[in-house]
Amino acid sequence: MIPWLDPGVAMPFPDVETAAVYPNGLLAAGGDLEPERLLDAYRQGIFPWYSDGEPILWWSPDPRMVLNPAEVYCSRRLARTIRRGGFSLALDRHFESVMRHCAAPRDGQPGTWITEDMLQAYTRLHQAGFAHSLEVLRDGALVGGIYGVGLGRAFFGESMFHSVSNASKIALVALCGVLTHHHVGLLDCQLESAHLFRMGARPMPRSEFISAVGQLVDQPGPSGHWHSLALPLQWAPLFAD
Repeated sequence: MIPWLDPGVAMPFPDVETAAVYPNGLLAAGGDLEPERLLDAYRQGIFPWYSDGEPILWWSPDPRMVLNPAEVYCSRRLARTIRRGGFSLALDRHFESVMRHCAAPRDGQPGTWITEDMLQAYTRLHQAGFAHSLEVLRDGALVGGIYGVGLGRAFFGESMFHSVSNASKIALVALCGVLTHHHVGLLDCQLESAHLFRMGARPMPRSEFISAVGQLVDQPGPSGHWHSLALPLQWAPLFAD
């Protein structure tokens, strides 16, 4: 049996080292998605992931997929696509839309883990200045994006989407450029995937990940809403007014 967290009660999370080996990282169930509990989870390297009809499930897998923003891989083909133009970028302009696109069914699947409760919870975090999105637009329409939670000099990626080729890759590379500009040293990608591996992410033992997060979340980083965040010179021309 995994530990149960009572909703509305300030119960601490179990130590992440007690998480299950299979399924990898399952730590606890229950609780709620209030901002205070979500932020407490991320500071400890824990995130919620569950489906409609299930209790909230909390995870801390070992290893953890992590990307150093300064080391993101941008292929020559992707770089040419960016240079050719046709795309513009924005920060925190379309947060809820990015989440809803990420929640849309993919590859014949009936849905994703981004429930309506999750959408409302992360929108509250966004309104409080902790959850952020980078959006990719073409001819004014949203065609790609990524969102996650920023704490100090750590960014915890949640999901990304694209409706045209390369848009999610552009979102990830551009986000890494912004994060590097603001000395953010870690982008949490949560779970391993071949796509993230090709973009430069690597698995990190959970103990190292937790240690890194503990150091980074308390360091000064980009805060509040990111509408007017300072931008790296190489990306600034792509950002919409």
